[in-house]
Amino acid sequence: MNKRVVVTGLGIVSCLGNNVRDFWNNLVNGVCGIDYITEFPTEALPVRIGGKVRNFDPLEYGMDKPFVRKQDPFAVYAMAAAWQAMSESGLTAGENIDPYRLSVYIGSGVGGFQSIFRECNKMADDPSGQWVSPGFIPTMIGNMAGAQVAIKFGARGSCLDIATACATSAHTLGEACRIIRHGYADAVIAGGTEACTIPIGIAAFANCRALTRAENPKYASLPFNANRGGFVMGDGAAVLILEEYEHARARGARIYAELVGYGTTCDAFHATAPRPEAETQAECISMALREASFDSECDKVYVNAHGTGTLMNDVAETKACKIAFGDYVRKCRISSTKSMHSHMLGATGAAEAIASVMALNEGVIPPTINLDAPDPECDLDYTPNKAVKADITLAVSNSFGFGGHNACLAFRKL
Repeated sequence: MNKRVVVTGLGIVSCLGNNVRDFWNNLVNGVCGIDYITEFPTEALPVRIGGKVRNFDPLEYGMDKPFVRKQDPFAVYAMAAAWQAMSESGLTAGENIDPYRLSVYIGSGVGGFQSIFRECNKMADDPSGQWVSPGFIPTMIGNMAGAQVAIKFGARGSCLDIATACATSAHTLGEACRIIRHGYADAVIAGGTEACTIPIGIAAFANCRALTRAENPKYASLPFNANRGGFVMGDGAAVLILEEYEHARARGARIYAELVGYGTTCDAFHATAPRPEAETQAECISMALREASFDSECDKVYVNAHGTGTLMNDVAETKACKIAFGDYVRKCRISSTKSMHSHMLGATGAAEAIASVMALNEGVIPPTINLDAPDPECDLDYTPNKAVKADITLAVSNSFGFGGHNACLAFRKL
C-alpha cells in the first residue's frame, strides 16, 4: 500500500521575496518583481531585464562568509531556501528523523553557470589554465547544491540532482514523492535552484528567440497575452519538505497540503518547441489527475500554468488543459505566476508548487498580471490582473521544459 506524502515546510528565494510570506503577499497583490538588470553592464546585450534576486543576505539563512565565498550562487540560493523549509518543518536528523531516512532531491537546469562563465574566461585569457580555480569542479557541477544541503542538514539518504530544464524542480518533487510513497524515505528536502541571469545566459536564450525583447520590465512577462514575445529569465531557489503523513502526524508537524498526484511524460518531438497538438502534455496532466482521484462533480480546481509567455507554449498548454479536463476546463481557475516572478528555469516548478500550496491554504487565486489583450487561442479563465477568492480543493501545477520534458503535480488540502 502506498504511503501518503504531505508538505511540512516551504522556502524560497526570488525576485518577489526571499521568504514565503513576502513571495505570497506580492503574488496576491499583483506585484511584478521583474526589473532592469544592474548587477552587470547590459548596454551591449539584446535583453536588459530579468528577475534578479535582490536584498538577499545569505548570512541570514544559516551560512557563513567562507561558505558563501566558495560557492556558486545557485548553491547559495538552494541553501537559503532549504534552511527556511527545514526550519519551518522542525525536522532534525538524528533527533526526530533517522538520517538515513532523510533524502535530498534538489535539481538545477544548468548548475554553476556563473562559475563556468568566470573560469572559462580565465582559460581564454591564459590557455595554460594556471589561474583556473581548484574549486571550479565542485562549485559548478549540478549536484552540488543538493550535496551542500545534505551536508548542512545531515541527510544521509539518497541525494539526487535531476536536470530536465524548466521541469526540473517539478520532477524533483514528483520523484521525491515516489520514494516516500514506496517506503524508501520518511522525508525529502526537494526543490530546485538556478542562477543563470548572466551575460552568456541572456545571449544564449535571446539568440534562440526564447526571451522577450520588451524594454519595459513591468510589461514584459505576458503569459496568454496576444502581445507576448517570449519569457523573462529569473534566478532563485524554492524548496519544499515532503514527508510521510504518519511520520509528520506523529511529531505534530504543521501540514500544508498533501501531494496526491504526479504525472510525467516526454513530447519526443523537438529540442525546444512543445508538441503543438499537446497530446503528451495533456497525458501528463491526466496522469496527475488520475492519481489525485479528480472528481469533476466535487472538486474545485486551481491550475498554476507553466505559462511562459512564449508564442507556442501558451497555445499548447491551453490545448493540453482542454484535453485533460474536458468540459470541466471552463470551471478551472488558472493563472501564470511567471507574469510576476519571471521564469526561474530549474527552480520554477518548485516556486509554482509553493504558490499552488499557498493558494489551497489561503483560498486565493493569484492573478496573471498584464493580461490586457487575451490571445483568442488562449481562451480559458486565466485570472486576469487581480487575485480572486476561491475555496479550491485541488491545486495542479504544470511544468514543461526544453527537450519535451513534462511534469504535473497535484495537491489537496487535508
